Amino acid sequence: MQKQFVKEVLLESEAGKSLMLEGWVRTKRVSKNVAFITLNDGSTIKNIQIVVDGNSDAFKQMDNIHTGTALRVSGKLVESQGAGQQIELQADDIIVLGDADPDKYPLQPKKHSMEFLREIAHLRFRTNTFNAVFRIRHGLTFGIHKFFNDRGFYNIHTPIITGSDAEGAGAMFRVTTLNLNDIPKTDDGSVDVKQDFFGKETNLTVSGQLEAELAALALSKVYTFGPTFRAENSNTSRHLAEFWMIEPEIAFCDIKCNMDIAEEMLKYLVKYVIDNFPDELEFLRKRLQDEEKNKKQEDRSMDLMEKLQFILENDFARITYTEAFDVLRNSKPNKKKRFEFPVEEWGMDFQSEHERYLVEKYYKKPVIVTDYPKDIKAFYMKQNDDNKTVRGMDVLFPGIGEIIGGSQREEDYDKLLNRIKEMGIPEKDVWWYLETRKFGSVVHSGFGLGFERLVLFVTGMSNIRDVIPFPRTPKNAEF
Repeated sequence: MQKQFVKEVLLESEAGKSLMLEGWVRTKRVSKNVAFITLNDGSTIKNIQIVVDGNSDAFKQMDNIHTGTALRVSGKLVESQGAGQQIELQADDIIVLGDADPDKYPLQPKKHSMEFLREIAHLRFRTNTFNAVFRIRHGLTFGIHKFFNDRGFYNIHTPIITGSDAEGAGAMFRVTTLNLNDIPKTDDGSVDVKQDFFGKETNLTVSGQLEAELAALALSKVYTFGPTFRAENSNTSRHLAEFWMIEPEIAFCDIKCNMDIAEEMLKYLVKYVIDNFPDELEFLRKRLQDEEKNKKQEDRSMDLMEKLQFILENDFARITYTEAFDVLRNSKPNKKKRFEFPVEEWGMDFQSEHERYLVEKYYKKPVIVTDYPKDIKAFYMKQNDDNKTVRGMDVLFPGIGEIIGGSQREEDYDKLLNRIKEMGIPEKDVWWYLETRKFGSVVHSGFGLGFERLVLFVTGMSNIRDVIPFPRTPKNAEF
């Protein structure tokens, strides 16, 4: 008998067809004359109901079947008599493929906290919530590659091990093969890095941007999609030590072109998920509604689908940092000292509360802020003629704040060199990056999209640790 997947059966199969399914038990209900099993095989968030007649040989297996048990079920499709499904499988034969001891299996048919599920991240894929989240994560991954491929971009694999710090932040993980119990030293007592594997200090990358720029200056349009690492001791719901970044770099593209591509990409990805994962989104929407019921009206989040439509239906507002600063400084929350971080001096770095105010309260649409003070931005951003600001851009979303950060890159060799010196970056670490400005340098731009923040936004989850399979955070590297 041919095996089928639950998704195929629910979409295409008709009553009267005989088939075989394999999957895991979600729930089981048994009475004297009949048993009902909900089965899921991972092909869809939806389950199929298995009906087992009390007089059949299959009914004899009921004592061996529990939540989490893996089964092979053969039988005939029949029209469902119950609500919630059109078709169900009348079982003729059931084989237990894998036991799940009900006294030991930690996932039972009840609500579990997110904190508990993080402790058993090796099993949380089996819950409806994470089933939906990681299916959408896959969809966004595929959608990103499709978006760029369809527009003539080339995917570049940039190094994970690097000798440079793209952000100039210094919060990087060191890569070494030196014996930590017997570290070789030079005559002056410092670590002899020449004896290390690469013969120099190396770290896990914080960004593939600098290397992607090199490729863009030959291939015109490229993008990276890979893991990045930040050794920041942060335990917030928005930070991870290991996360994934999408970083396009585009030659012959100024800040306006950069903003256009970022807006187009975000709208494309939101629509891609709406079109291809309606069942998962509906499940997550209802989950979010249940979570919001106990909150005060003013603390409640947007409905998930309303939030996604908010992105699709609005042109993104485009404002300068100075315009944003003036709006925030003169805002009611700032005047009444409701902001945790008061908006007082031009040149401050906006916090999430400020970014959300701009999006949710003032402009009531997604916002792109440009022309930031150069003192709070990276060395590679194009300097404006005022010598105070750079052509950076941040895309701000409701509920999350910054989701994309980018800029037009500085293509002028002398200006870039001076900025590198100003920021105390060793020239020997970025000589190759500087050299590209000597040979056919052109206007070019790019941005970085934190993938987990995008997944967080689209799924409506509240903690970034719940949108990556195995979160890496301070003091936590399990599984």
